This record gives sequence, structure tokens and C-alpha cells, in this order.
Amino acid sequence: MPKHEFSVDMTCEGCPNAVSRVLNKLGRVEFDTDLPNKKVCINSEHSMYLLLETLGKTGKAVY
Repeated sequence: MPKHEFSVDMTCEGCPNAVSRVLNKLGRVEFDTDLPNKKVCINSEHSMYLLLETLGKTGKAVY
């Protein structure tokens, strides 16, 4: 599966939970969140654009 890495403006322990919630709804993804480095690594067949849009649903800035 292709691997994608995004920077997400996560500021507290609730932020990785928000990321998990939206990605789990998308389905067919494996991911790790790194709160101290504000990174989300995703293994998925979904397009980068769909993943970016999905992460945007958290209300956090995504780069």
C-alpha cells in the first residue's frame, strides 16, 4: 500500500482521537499518529487528495 505522510496541527491528546475518528470512517486505512512531531502517517490505496480532505474534517490545519 502507498504510504502518505501529513503534518497536522495537533495540539492536545484529543487531536489524535479526532484523526482516528475520521480515518476509521473512511475505512481501508492503516495509520500512526505522532503528536509530539505533529505527523500522521497513512498506508492506504485511497488518493492523497481524499486523505487530505478527510483529515481536514478534523478542523485542524493539514499540510
